[in-house]
Amino acid sequence: MSRLTRIRQAVIGPALSAKEAASEQITPVEGLSALSLDALTSVAYGPEAILVVLAAAGATALHLIVPITIAIVVLLVILVISYRQVIDAYPHGGGAYAVTRDNFGHQASKLAGASLIVDYTLTVAVSIAAGVGQLTSAFPSATPYTVPICLGILLIITTLNLRGLGEGARAFLVPTLVFIVGLLAIIAVGLIHPLGLQAPLTGQSLVATHTVEAVSVLLVLKAFSAGCSALTGVEAIANGVPLFKEPRVARAKRTELLLGSILGAMLLGLAVLTSKFHVQPRSDQTVLSQIMADSVGRHWAYYIVSLTITLVLALAANTSFGGLPVLTSLLSRDNYLPHLFGVRDSRLVFGNGVWVLSVGSALLLVVVGGNTNTLIPLFAIGVFTGFTLSQSGLVVHWRRTRPPGWSRRAMINGTGALVTAVATVIFLFTKFVEGAWAVVVAIPLLILLFNRVEAYYTRAARELGTGVVPGPLYRKRTVVVVPVTNVSRLTRHALSEAISLGDEVIAVTVVFDGVEVGLPDFEVERRWREWSPGVALRVLHTEYASIVQPIVHLVDELRADRDRQVVVLIPVVIPERLRYRLLHNQVDLALATELRRRSDVVVARVPMPISAGRPPERGD
Repeated sequence: MSRLTRIRQAVIGPALSAKEAASEQITPVEGLSALSLDALTSVAYGPEAILVVLAAAGATALHLIVPITIAIVVLLVILVISYRQVIDAYPHGGGAYAVTRDNFGHQASKLAGASLIVDYTLTVAVSIAAGVGQLTSAFPSATPYTVPICLGILLIITTLNLRGLGEGARAFLVPTLVFIVGLLAIIAVGLIHPLGLQAPLTGQSLVATHTVEAVSVLLVLKAFSAGCSALTGVEAIANGVPLFKEPRVARAKRTELLLGSILGAMLLGLAVLTSKFHVQPRSDQTVLSQIMADSVGRHWAYYIVSLTITLVLALAANTSFGGLPVLTSLLSRDNYLPHLFGVRDSRLVFGNGVWVLSVGSALLLVVVGGNTNTLIPLFAIGVFTGFTLSQSGLVVHWRRTRPPGWSRRAMINGTGALVTAVATVIFLFTKFVEGAWAVVVAIPLLILLFNRVEAYYTRAARELGTGVVPGPLYRKRTVVVVPVTNVSRLTRHALSEAISLGDEVIAVTVVFDGVEVGLPDFEVERRWREWSPGVALRVLHTEYASIVQPIVHLVDELRADRDRQVVVLIPVVIPERLRYRLLHNQVDLALATELRRRSDVVVARVPMPISAGRPPERGD
């Protein structure tokens, strides 16, 4: 086992067999930490987003957070019911993408796939940036290191997901449960008997003292659409059904119900407490932090849950790592992305999807400097586009299949599609200048990428005759060309392989006219005659200090005979230590690179390992 392999196994774990795959599948509770953290932690910024919009109309408008949150929870209920139906109808995963593909065709499915990719990437960046933002608020001295901390957290999450979703889910389970139980307990205390109402307020209120905007339908819609950011991540469970233990459908539906119940309770509880405590958005303290301080005071419970929120906000990126690799595998299966995205690695993970998500998120974090506020305007547009497409697709699905109760199901999904479509349009118009334009540009670019990849695979399938019964086999006479520089055991090793492969073997050596390099040409020929291996040696003369071009010219001459297959077998020394490889010439790389352009030539290397103290082989 090489050192690189040992390091890789130490980081991501040993290879798993197909029989061990079940150990990496998840239960409903683990599904909360693996696929639901994004939605659960959105309570940290969803209610605040509503208040910030309402603040433009003054303090008297802040009470509208309760009816707006009720509307959002109603939409959440519709989405949970809808995605439980998606899980039933599409148990192989894919969520909005699978629904759209089956009911609206390939072009619409590309829009769903592109929207989800944008959403998943932004989810990772927003979650990590928000978590690090909470950390730097508590410890201002860490602010200059925002981006390195973001990238460090991203690296940890990436590594855990390369080890397998099961390990990541179990690693994040304890902080997830502490967050859920702790926040629900704080909400309960605040509703029954708050303990910290006399705590002094810090920072400056963001509520307009002079009304900037009147309370209107448009303002309420803007607040509603801003608060809908709390619903991102609801679709991830339906996208990742194959990740659950058997029975997958039942477990995934149970997780979706758990998520909806917990998230709905949190949103309603926080909205009621916001109105009860007259909480206002402030410059240096989040709305959630104010509610927690009013409920239990700034004591141990406050700090434990605050630190847990910081941690789970960063870990909420794990939702995307559970969903996007499955999505990209489905896209690759449909020839919209390279097929390497459909290949599982040694840990039975779609590792290429994990890496692409990690790199894309890292670039976003670097570009925006880890600033959450820069990313928020881009957030939720992609996922709400997916919501609209999936629910509209289900309406078509019910009308086509007509199972018992199909009209009721279609009405629920149709209502959800209408509401999410309205929210998407409001998002676009109210956030376009603030950065949403980037999403509007990114999604068509991804669709263009899907089209180009699909066009290539279609053309390649036609050229390769995929699906067509091929003609009879034909055989060519094989000539094997072996470049040599002297007479040695390496030369014997290469020629032994060559005569096993071809009907004719040609050993070639290059002589530089007027320049003495290595052994004189007559010395190589003399040793060859003395050895007499039964293979002719052809000496190629050149005036230039390169052995590549003369060999390439010879190969081109041999290629002229169409009934002959040319094979170039290049002897290569493999030292026991990686650092010793630089001590050998790299002629094989230069020659292989040049010959790779000739599609009718087979180029192969004959490796010969060497090590210090190696005993001579028998017959040496």
